[in-house]
Amino acid sequence: MDNNVTRYNVQLYIYDLSKGMARNLSPIMLGKHTAIVAYGEEFFFGGEGISSCPPGGTMLGPPDTVVELGETEVSEEIFMDYLSSLGENTYRGDRYRLFEHNCNTFTNEVAQFMTGRSIPSYITDLPSEVLSTPFGQILRPILDSIHIAPPGGNVINGGRNM
Repeated sequence: MDNNVTRYNVQLYIYDLSKGMARNLSPIMLGKHTAIVAYGEEFFFGGEGISSCPPGGTMLGPPDTVVELGETEVSEEIFMDYLSSLGENTYRGDRYRLFEHNCNTFTNEVAQFMTGRSIPSYITDLPSEVLSTPFGQILRPILDSIHIAPPGGNVINGGRNM
């Protein structure tokens, strides 16, 4: 193994959008936004596509939880090429869907690419748990129309192309 390989720390930022209400009321309060932090930037997916900002730099402020995902040998240049590719098709802003294709599916895919690890299952399983309830099925048409895009980021690629 080459000891001269540069390694970069990778973190998962978790934001509780409900500010604790989801825990106290019901799982229907989807309240979890996630982002990947690497190379001194925070990367996330929302209704505008893939965006970045300084860590904690959106209007959401600092994260509620930080999970250390490990290290990666992926260089920043390769990572940015990877994000650009994702933003051209898979993670364009118009592809955002609150339940099936959201910030959490993005961070899970990026975490696996960078570290080989998934994000915690309590985050990735939440949409199916909500949709399995009668209340979730009633609210689904309304919730499907929601596009979350935390203000404060710079769109890397993706916008709302058709």
